[in-house]
Amino acid sequence: MQEKRVSRWYFGGLSSSAAACLTHPLDLIKVHLQTQHEVRMTMRGMAVSVVRREGYLALYSGLSASLCRQMTYSLSRFAIYETLRDMWSSRNKGPMPFYQKVLLGALGGFAGGLIGTPADMVNVRMQNDVKLPAELRRNYAHALDGLYRVWKEEGMKKLFSGATMASTRGALVTVGQLACYDQSKQLVLATGYLTDNILTHFLASVFAGGCATVLCQPLDVVKTRLMNSKEEYGGVFHCLRETAKLGPKAFYKGLVPAAIRLIPHTVLTFIFLEQLKKHFGALVVT
Repeated sequence: MQEKRVSRWYFGGLSSSAAACLTHPLDLIKVHLQTQHEVRMTMRGMAVSVVRREGYLALYSGLSASLCRQMTYSLSRFAIYETLRDMWSSRNKGPMPFYQKVLLGALGGFAGGLIGTPADMVNVRMQNDVKLPAELRRNYAHALDGLYRVWKEEGMKKLFSGATMASTRGALVTVGQLACYDQSKQLVLATGYLTDNILTHFLASVFAGGCATVLCQPLDVVKTRLMNSKEEYGGVFHCLRETAKLGPKAFYKGLVPAAIRLIPHTVLTFIFLEQLKKHFGALVVT
């Protein structure tokens, strides 16, 4: 009989929120690049432009919405994935096969994406506000104010604008992050050269972050355009067609800043998650 600690259902939301606090400026720059109608600025140029216009604090515009998103979207997908994975592993006395991890990641990510869509939309709008002329800004005071104003001014349906893309993107990024992290960590440990320590967590999470970036970037671009639109798109397929007119590269606009943001966010999330599990996880007997 051996005791080990497993993650509690809410640890994913907490660790993702902590990571978001550190990577939020990168996320903001990524949104700005994705919502350009023409490729005009690089990541560095966009960052300089935001700071010159609004000051350094503008890089944290929409932080409350970002945290709200993590505590809905990420908390849900981590809770579903890890709870069901641990139940399966406990019942079958071994690790889950990779294809089942992929299916479970897709399920958890799709559900989390749907749950987190309202906060995600407000997050995109608040981040994009700083580059708009003063008369066009929405000026949400915080995430809850944004959610309330969208519901009041545009209706409940608008809160779930882009839900299809957000849910699909959530499924892909969760497969890339959680399923690939679990599998790569399992493979690294199986070599016998490394133990279950922070170096193993770092290597596995870098690989997972890269997989997630490549999988979800095209959908991320379309989702961002839909959520930030002022009714110029008739739906997902209309947005896809309009984006395609800009060329194939338009679907990977902001790929480098997306990778620069998503890979560190993934690394930080799993390092925080593993430390929470190590020190505060639930004890189980195996």
